[in-house]
Amino acid sequence: MSAKIETKSLNLWYGKFHALIDVNLSIRPRAITAIIGPSGCGKSTLLRVINRMNETIPHVRVTGDVLLDGRSIYAGDIDLRQLRKRIGMVFQRPNPFPLSVFENVAYGPKIHNLAKGDELAARVEKSLRATGLWDALKDRLGASALSLTPEQQQRICISRLIAVEPEILLMDEPASALDPIATARIEELMLELKDRYTIIIVTHNMQQAARISDDTAFMLLGELVEMGETQTIFTKHSDPRTEQYISGRFG
Repeated sequence: MSAKIETKSLNLWYGKFHALIDVNLSIRPRAITAIIGPSGCGKSTLLRVINRMNETIPHVRVTGDVLLDGRSIYAGDIDLRQLRKRIGMVFQRPNPFPLSVFENVAYGPKIHNLAKGDELAARVEKSLRATGLWDALKDRLGASALSLTPEQQQRICISRLIAVEPEILLMDEPASALDPIATARIEELMLELKDRYTIIIVTHNMQQAARISDDTAFMLLGELVEMGETQTIFTKHSDPRTEQYISGRFG
């Protein structure tokens, strides 16, 4: 099976700080890949490289390459807006726009000229159904998204991405600000979505990685220590540092 995303000798510096060091990573399509490791090891930086978000930060330098379906995301004719449409991102804390539920989900299709009128309304409904929100919110589409519970707000953010029909969902600790019950629901949602999307999740939660991911990548001090099927990484890891981290000896 061809990789959906590959990094080739990827390096990134914030000024003089070498945040990613020769990272070679391969992400399977339509699977959940967890990126684990202690704080400051480069997990979120790697996630942001995949849709070129780091370029909004001053003094960032990148070498190496990132391939999406075998093609460099740094190719000269790449349209950044289209790239970020294909690769959406969900952040640690829910960040719905200060708009209605409907306008939050309709925002992407509008700016990408994907739908209008009845077609737009149908797309909003489909996206809310995909994240399990339609029945709860179909009579509250005009309500502010900021009035929803934190879990619903995170689902709205995922609905907002799905509405533009991306191929990849990047999730940077999407449940870390939620309570255990809400976390379980977000995990169930990710398992439902992986049949249609490639999902990459950064998490500090070892149990979460073990529960929901198909593959796991362990990072330490900017390096990719090892990567493989989750069950193998957690039980038959090849590097002693992986065992030390998973068993809680550091991090």
